[in-house]
Amino acid sequence: MITNNESLVLGAGPADGSTADPKQEMSEREGHLLHRPPRCGVSPHGWRTPVDGERSLPAPVERPGPERHEHDVDAGGTGVWLIGARGSVATTTMVGSLALSAGLVDPTGCVTALPCFHRSALPGYDQLVFGGHDPAQTTVLKRAEHLVAAGVLPGHVVEALEDELVRLDASIAVVPTRRTQGETAEAIAADLAAFRDRHGLSRVVVVHLAPTEGPLEPHPAHADPASLHAALSTGETVLPSSSLYAFAAFTAGCPFVDFTPCTGARLPALEALAARADVPHAGSDGKTGETLVKSVLAPMFAQRHLRVHSWSGLNVLGGGDGANLADGAANGTKAASKRQVLAGALGYQPEGPLCIEYVPDIGDFKTAWDLISFTGFLGTRMRMEFTWHGCDSALAAPLVLDLVRLTAAAHAAGRSGPLRELAFFFKDPVGSDRHGLAEQWRDLLDFASALPTGGTR
Repeated sequence: MITNNESLVLGAGPADGSTADPKQEMSEREGHLLHRPPRCGVSPHGWRTPVDGERSLPAPVERPGPERHEHDVDAGGTGVWLIGARGSVATTTMVGSLALSAGLVDPTGCVTALPCFHRSALPGYDQLVFGGHDPAQTTVLKRAEHLVAAGVLPGHVVEALEDELVRLDASIAVVPTRRTQGETAEAIAADLAAFRDRHGLSRVVVVHLAPTEGPLEPHPAHADPASLHAALSTGETVLPSSSLYAFAAFTAGCPFVDFTPCTGARLPALEALAARADVPHAGSDGKTGETLVKSVLAPMFAQRHLRVHSWSGLNVLGGGDGANLADGAANGTKAASKRQVLAGALGYQPEGPLCIEYVPDIGDFKTAWDLISFTGFLGTRMRMEFTWHGCDSALAAPLVLDLVRLTAAAHAAGRSGPLRELAFFFKDPVGSDRHGLAEQWRDLLDFASALPTGGTR
């Protein structure tokens, strides 16, 4: 998932200046709704409407005041620090969260708005406070207006939220760069701490939404935290940008989510650092389109004992995502992530190319075409093909909100290290070898049911 066509480069370089309720019992209405029949095919997790009725509204509506429960995750609110905060996915995420809080839209596309998550103590959309880093000078409002013109965001929603979107820019800073990567990481961690303190937040979840990087260059310092700390002070480029952000997040005591196919926290030194800091992390590469379909179809072939000989895919996309993937190194990283699901679900890697092409004309939308050749009983050769047309930002943004809410709840519950149960959201899930959507869904429901109860808002 790539969200901005401007690179976030973090490494050695000259300094350029940087920015640094009371609880109450469950309502009678809520108690009644908790006795409705179970949904989602699982044991009763309760039922509450996430936005007063799950109905689409053309304008703000009167809503009851905030409810507090025994296990509210964040009495002080949850910070969401977006890396690539002025990109399309980040902007759609922020607009979506504000619109949900105001009752302007229903939560279609938000997994955690399903009834089976309503008893888990997740932060409400109105508890999310946004900030981030981005080198782009385009304001959040201007980016949102661009997305309206592109058919991604509804114009009446952006118009209704204009004042809130203007205020968001105050919490989006330029990317800090310092003399060494170690000093840069300190500056990032300082920005995170200042954001948390300024808003009185219970925690801050850092979400990486910046462009896809090329392959990682191995370095001996990746092996353990002590070696990494020492190497970061030398002026050498030791970590890619995504991993330096993970390092800074863990240093600041913040959970980290990598929604891209970048390296992120997937280094032994960083995994050890996350465990030492008692913070969870999740990734990588949000599963929003073609790979989502693959994660359903590939297990079907395996379970029917059909042999897939080739699975060829062609992806065409525009916008910042496509522009970034026109680079050969980034394209290779993305393609490798997308291939994970077939080998994992089938138990072998079928033949067939996977092509990702940039077509500027189609803007923020993408199309994937897949051709599958397989053998059935008595060696009969057959084939299947499908086409997926989607809007990446509209598919990705609700998942970003889901991941923030679940990761924040996991942190509040004392979880640390990789959140393998969140594999449902990723192409190449950290800490999990499960790639079939059905088994990932069961893991996610088990994870949610193990969280403290209390309900969401």
